[in-house]
Amino acid sequence: MKHWKTYARWIALSEAVGALSGWLTRDGVKLYTQTVVKPPLSPPPWAFPVVWGILFALMGVGAARVDLSPAGRDRTRGLALFGVQLAVNFFWSIIFFNLQAFGFALAWLILLWVLIVWMLLTFRRVDPLAGWLQLPYVLWVSFAAYLTAGVWLLNR
Repeated sequence: MKHWKTYARWIALSEAVGALSGWLTRDGVKLYTQTVVKPPLSPPPWAFPVVWGILFALMGVGAARVDLSPAGRDRTRGLALFGVQLAVNFFWSIIFFNLQAFGFALAWLILLWVLIVWMLLTFRRVDPLAGWLQLPYVLWVSFAAYLTAGVWLLNR
């Protein structure tokens, strides 16, 4: 694979954002796990880092594929959307776990979902596989919206 450095950079960036967010929210996650009422279908705590590790890798692969595509408006827009959604993703954990502002976290997650779908559609125009690699991310964030709404309603 002649472009392995590009893939490594994008995957490392994505995973680093996830790891930093996880590290910054570790105390909030402990408090959440011990004190917050969770909705039905809530996965066990160990599932979240596993799923997010996979999703961040898929994000990175998609971004690398777009980065390696010919220059153009959609390529530029796709990579910009990648950066914006990654930043929004990063702050969601802080809002939800550390601040426990569950209603605001739900609104923030809806913004994230819109950005992910926009990114997916833009990626797909540049490199169809790069777009489809974001589908698990959209599905997981959709499920996360259900969980967030449930936590907000059960803990008001």
